[in-house]
Amino acid sequence: MPMLLLSLLSMGSPWWEDYGITEKFLCPNERAVTLERNDAQASLIAGRFRSTLFREDSNLPGLRYHNEQMTVILRGDVLTMEQSFQRLECLRTQQV
Repeated sequence: MPMLLLSLLSMGSPWWEDYGITEKFLCPNERAVTLERNDAQASLIAGRFRSTLFREDSNLPGLRYHNEQMTVILRGDVLTMEQSFQRLECLRTQQV
């Protein structure tokens, strides 16, 4: 999942997207990602890379968002990113 972790710098979403909840997570190798979300969609930000994901209706535990390339699962303070056969878990550091 190197594309997700290109840099430590983080951008924000445009004001019109109104995500409402912003959370920061620390991943392995001290890399950070930001998850901005609302009830319908989320934006995952890692450096200059941004991915928009849509809420998945699921009976599985956690909040699940997905797009064509990845699935993001938020369970408590753990953010799991799944892409193809790769899985990366990050821990919450801040909620704004």
